[in-house]
Amino acid sequence: MKLLAVVMLVLLAGGWVVLNQIGGANYRKIAKLQMEGLRLRTLVPPMLYILDRLKLTARFPLFFFKIQRSVQKLNGQRHSAEMTLLYVGEMMCYSWLLLALGCLLTLAMGEGTGLAIGSVLGLLLPAAMVKDMHGKVQKRDHDILMELPELLNKIVLLVGAGETVQKAISHCVNQKRQEKNHPLYRELIKMADDLEGGYSFQQAFENFSKRCAVQEVSIFTTTVLLNFRRGGSDFVMALSDLSRTLWEKRKAITRTRGEQASSKLIFPMVVIFVIVIVLVGAPAFMMMNM
Repeated sequence: MKLLAVVMLVLLAGGWVVLNQIGGANYRKIAKLQMEGLRLRTLVPPMLYILDRLKLTARFPLFFFKIQRSVQKLNGQRHSAEMTLLYVGEMMCYSWLLLALGCLLTLAMGEGTGLAIGSVLGLLLPAAMVKDMHGKVQKRDHDILMELPELLNKIVLLVGAGETVQKAISHCVNQKRQEKNHPLYRELIKMADDLEGGYSFQQAFENFSKRCAVQEVSIFTTTVLLNFRRGGSDFVMALSDLSRTLWEKRKAITRTRGEQASSKLIFPMVVIFVIVIVLVGAPAFMMMNM
């Protein structure tokens, strides 16, 4: 088993060095892209070379499509294809490192347990990274849905008070300029910047809807674009109906988050219960033995 671990470790280390020399330089530009959460940028170029040479994007299009869709929502549409490759390359780097660590553990312990642990972790960690990304996307979508009804209410009040639709939206955006970390207002700020840069209201609003990539935002965008020229009571009524629907969805999301929070408390409560039983029962058990 030690011989196998040595061979695998040499292949892993030597393979990375060789691939980095052969094709790493062509992919270092991709590795420099700004993407939140990446920690192994310097190790990624050889993995990108493997992805390109084996044409894995063509062999597994559905997998890469799902990753790219999540990447677009979290990091924008610009360079989304390259960022998808970068993220998958990061996953491969973690698998490579864990497999190498398993080989080192096997050499240290003299058993095959380390290699088995490294192999299992090398498979589980990429799956956990994909799940974590999908969880972040779901949280982003929920944050947008939680805030959208309040935005609609403000727009309805401003339009009802005599403001035009465009000015009402701009007013709401300017009030929230400091909340750049919120996904809805981040996209709205980009939309306001597009309007100042010369985009028409329709173009900027459609781009805003595409960046959000949430069905309810698409409905909101369609409703606004269909009614903003007419304004008046028809527009206010349309947005009021949509706002009531979104408030119901917000209640459902709040209920779901509450259930998830309560379920996360079950394990700590069980641990505390076991500790209490041990603390209370141990003295009694000791007294019975005496």
